[in-house]
Amino acid sequence: MNVVHLKYPYQLMTSKTEAYSLALGFFDGVHLGHQAVIKQAVATAKEKNLTPAVMTFDPHPSIVLGGRSESVFYITLLPEKLRLLEALGVETVFLVQFTSDFAKLSPADFLQTFIRDMNVRHVTAGFDFSFGCKGAGKMTDMAALSNGDYEVTIVDKHTVAEDKVSSTRIRRTLEDGDMEAALTLLGRPFTVDGIVIQGDKRGRQIGFPTANVQTAEGSFIPATGVYAVRILVQDVWHDGVCNVGYVPTFKDNNKNLTVEVHILDFDKNIYGEEVQVAWYKRIRSEQKFDGIASLKAQIANDKEATIRYFQN
Repeated sequence: MNVVHLKYPYQLMTSKTEAYSLALGFFDGVHLGHQAVIKQAVATAKEKNLTPAVMTFDPHPSIVLGGRSESVFYITLLPEKLRLLEALGVETVFLVQFTSDFAKLSPADFLQTFIRDMNVRHVTAGFDFSFGCKGAGKMTDMAALSNGDYEVTIVDKHTVAEDKVSSTRIRRTLEDGDMEAALTLLGRPFTVDGIVIQGDKRGRQIGFPTANVQTAEGSFIPATGVYAVRILVQDVWHDGVCNVGYVPTFKDNNKNLTVEVHILDFDKNIYGEEVQVAWYKRIRSEQKFDGIASLKAQIANDKEATIRYFQN
């Protein structure tokens, strides 16, 4: 997949060797609603002999427009987003740097610079996509302003349980630790990338060694608690029990959130390995135990609950 970095007004397309069927959106999460838009653009590309493409933006507009912190924000960080787009059949991704200058573009200038000048022949976006300064341009405007230069497909909202699938809704499920609801809305388990780092080795001392995962900066971490997860290590998925929290049994007033995975039937040194954690079900909330014995008993129960979950 070809990734083209664009920045207004300096780094723009200079060649029109290809014509595109373009899906437009930020696509945080690449959830079922996003997938409907992207699949439609890919299908149109095949039908009209165009290159299937996506235009997305980085960083999130709210960071530039509202001064929002990027820390613990994205449902899918850029590398994962690109992997998901490629899996959906996208051949080219236009990654537009969202800057103050870009945010000031009028709807008409956006269409001229990022649609006509880039030889986009067909645009697909969700019904609520907006473009141009302060989101003044709506999808109905995009169609009205085309002058026959490109075609437009507007994809209606995608609903689950009668409510719109949205990135905001998914964030709420993650904040609640409802990973089964997140899976339903995403169409896949929620995942986070990270690197295994040295920890305190307390898990190994009590018979339940854990991989201490330093998650990628900007990752959205689910609510504290214990989860049934799968972890991708050296291209192989393994079942595991994950604790997200502050290890209150060992540390009082600890402010450093940790993600630790006890990998079932696994005994390898994987320090420094890049891994991916996929969350499936929250087993319980995090709690403080009155001693090592009660902690070990509970971890054994958590392990059994995880085994039963994946067996079923």
